[in-house]
Amino acid sequence: MACVGAVVVDRAGRLLLIRRGHDPHAGLWSLPGGRVEAGETTEEAVRREVLEETGLSVSTGAVVGRVRIPAGEVVYDVVDLACTLDSPDQQPVAGDDATDVVLADAATLDTLPCTPRLVETLRTWGVLPG
Repeated sequence: MACVGAVVVDRAGRLLLIRRGHDPHAGLWSLPGGRVEAGETTEEAVRREVLEETGLSVSTGAVVGRVRIPAGEVVYDVVDLACTLDSPDQQPVAGDDATDVVLADAATLDTLPCTPRLVETLRTWGVLPG
């Protein structure tokens, strides 16, 4: 199943994360993202998902990585894109599939229960905050 994720780092170097409200991985912290809907480009899907889950408007950049996430009989093929906030003054608010949202610095990130291999994968890609 085609999916997207948004790697959003603000000017302070904090990473945008949402607490997932639904399976797979309900209750764990992850990047904002979700399924690509019929007729959507990857970039359109990322912008829509970030807006729905956090209330933030972003611009999309380059692909930073790809992961395959098996969840029972479904495999999610996720393309993660670098994103920038359209306005640095925006404040995230949890919505849609998210039960909470945070801009996490490096110290905070190490304390959050994240989806499996999220932090290790983002470190490998070199996109984690300081």
